Amino acid sequence: MDKHRLAGKVAIVTGSGRGIGRSEAKTLAREGASVVVCDFGKNAQGQSTAEVVAQEIRDAGGQAFPISEDLATSVGAKRVIDAAVAQFGGLDIIVNNAGLRAGNPIHKLTEEEWDRVQGSHLKSSFLMIKYGVPLMRARGGGSIVNTGSEAGLGMPFNAAYVAAKEGLAGLTRSVAREQGRFNIRCNIIRPRATAGDTGGGDWFAKNLAGIWKPFIQSLGRYWIGERGLAGWDRPAPPDSIGALVTWLCTDAAKNINGQDFFIGGDEVALLSPPQFVSTLFHEGGWTVDALDRLAPAMTGSLTDPFRVPNPFDNDD
Repeated sequence: MDKHRLAGKVAIVTGSGRGIGRSEAKTLAREGASVVVCDFGKNAQGQSTAEVVAQEIRDAGGQAFPISEDLATSVGAKRVIDAAVAQFGGLDIIVNNAGLRAGNPIHKLTEEEWDRVQGSHLKSSFLMIKYGVPLMRARGGGSIVNTGSEAGLGMPFNAAYVAAKEGLAGLTRSVAREQGRFNIRCNIIRPRATAGDTGGGDWFAKNLAGIWKPFIQSLGRYWIGERGLAGWDRPAPPDSIGALVTWLCTDAAKNINGQDFFIGGDEVALLSPPQFVSTLFHEGGWTVDALDRLAPAMTGSLTDPFRVPNPFDNDD
């Protein structure tokens, strides 16, 4: 542990027993932060993944405390926040990384799947921020990093996941504007699906190269963005994600608040927030007749890019 950019800081990383969260926790610790490793999983040997990662950090000379709680409940979130105070004396950093996935076409997505995904991503992040912000304010500020997804740009067959991730984008902007005056920063990252993390990256890459490829190519820029399929087969290395998250928590990023970052392959990109593309005004307000006459000036060049075959057409 030879760096000290975050010396004296206390961090919580949710979902840090594997993959992205594990790299985030270990990188924060290398930079001097004391880390609460929060994860409820177990590895193939039946060991607590939170304890395994915490021990890896301690073995490397850092400070870490493992805990397993259901973060989609107030009780669980409070216990994690309280653990940071009890073990390390306060809280400066929250990395909201935990979350589940349910991939289904919208007409096959169950209410239970929807609620589970929203709870694991959006509600858990809300609760961690809700109970963490007072502690950060008491210490003069802090940094929150939420984990969005490139899928949030509009990934088919993942409505619950995409809705949760885009909810996090709005939550990020709201918290940044609300808490910035207290020196609390809140940013969001969008990692491309990570290969080899047992969190879905291998499955994602396999389908992109196989059954999904013609469909994704037909969507092109409308799903992945104006850059089209550039780098679609290059996931984000967990260590790179850990580095970006850690950097956002250092003083070098003290001017960054309410921002949205993509990371994939060897690339980091700053995304723009939603913005007006074109505007029409009609004195006295709008009627359907007025829209019939005037709206084509704004929408006439639009086409529906999504009326293309997809891998689930025979599954209806």
